[in-house]
Amino acid sequence: MSRYLFQLVVDFTISNASGVQGSINQRTNQIYRKFSSEFAWVVPFLTAYRVPEAVSERVIKRVIQLVLQNLDFKPEQDWSNWESLGGYLTSGPSASSLGNNKIDVFTRGRNQRLYHIYWDGTRWREWEDLGGSLTSSPAAVSWGPGRIDVFGRGEDQGLYHRYYQGERWSDWESLGGQLTSSPAVASWAENRLDVFARGANRHLYHKYWDGTRWSGWEDLGGTLTSAPGAISWGPNRIDVFARGENRALIHKYWNGSNWSDWEKLGGTLTSSPTASSRGTNQIDVFAKGDKDQLVYKYWNGRSWSDWEDLGGSLTSEPASVSWGRNRIDVFARGQNQQLIHRWRTT
Repeated sequence: MSRYLFQLVVDFTISNASGVQGSINQRTNQIYRKFSSEFAWVVPFLTAYRVPEAVSERVIKRVIQLVLQNLDFKPEQDWSNWESLGGYLTSGPSASSLGNNKIDVFTRGRNQRLYHIYWDGTRWREWEDLGGSLTSSPAAVSWGPGRIDVFGRGEDQGLYHRYYQGERWSDWESLGGQLTSSPAVASWAENRLDVFARGANRHLYHKYWDGTRWSGWEDLGGTLTSAPGAISWGPNRIDVFARGENRALIHKYWNGSNWSDWEKLGGTLTSSPTASSRGTNQIDVFAKGDKDQLVYKYWNGRSWSDWEDLGGSLTSEPASVSWGRNRIDVFARGQNQQLIHRWRTT
């Protein structure tokens, strides 16, 4: 009977919501009066079960109010289908965003040079050749309007860097080190860059730009069997991910004062992970699974989700980026060596 009465109130509210006006409380009271008139037996019926009339009124009004507050709720939409964006990739991609509805994607091309394609808010532009001689997938991040920093491993296994500042690209510069993986980069503030890579001893190494100069490399330990992925969801916060010895996801974070220990987050990864953030204390992590499919895990601010299989047929690690609180874009290399893309608006 309780379920029946609850459904009765919900259905009545949905049917009559368009005929009332005013604040949420005013609309709630209007619908309650209509409901009490049309279903005059409900309150006496509940009173017979020793439910005071004031309690019945309060409960029914609260149900009406909740329905009105959630009438515009839209559940998370399904992921889009994969689309091909062309190109010829000889590495995995990397993605960054300059702002709302803007995406820049980078990859290594057939001649080991850096290639770039971008979404201008309306359409995808043509691929452009940005030169260099990369021996890894690139890593890209934007720390402010009109600014993109891109990193890659060079022929001497060192870290190389170039940046876009509103109108033109800088030359490549060498930042040293001995990388045994692609780099990853995150930014937690304007003019701040944190770069990560795997070293010769399979440990995680870290180098940062503080707005004035580059630091040396520091050893952050761990046993990595892939390149790292990194993201920042707030000031002085960095989360780093990698594949561990048993092909599971491992995670380490900087909280503004100290680095955490490594934690295991499970899964069976066949690529390095990538991470993006839609907002404060929100993280989305993607990787290639054991069937070459895209797999997905997220942190909602309190706990980690289970792994989710998103399908597809990937031939590289994925890249992900978020340009708004309700948007995730994921990229990878497909079967024909072209860039493939899917997205979700939540």
